[in-house]
Amino acid sequence: MIVKQDRNLYLLTLIIIIWFSFGAVALAPVALGAVGFTSAGIAAGSYAASMMSAAAVANGGGVAAGSAVAVLQSAGAAGLSGAATAAVGGVGAAAGAGLKWLGGLIFKDKEDDEDKNK
Repeated sequence: MIVKQDRNLYLLTLIIIIWFSFGAVALAPVALGAVGFTSAGIAAGSYAASMMSAAAVANGGGVAAGSAVAVLQSAGAAGLSGAATAAVGGVGAAAGAGLKWLGGLIFKDKEDDEDKNK
């Protein structure tokens, strides 16, 4: 039997997971643009330009297809594909669940301790 307090806790957990999932999907294009992966290409002097330079040096002058730089540039230029959106949403949901779990460890309820001592 689930008491009302447990139902509220489950509902709060679900809300946090959904919030982080949607937030990750919404902010992914913003984050890509912030590091230099733009729709017009890689921004000069940005972190993305440094990544591209390092990848080109490592691969003998070109960026390998399918590399992290190539995938991020594709996402920055054309947006996220359906699979990438699902993956980013999953990572956001996992982050939300992890933070909720960590918060539960840090901010333990005194009533929980009292119940264990009975």
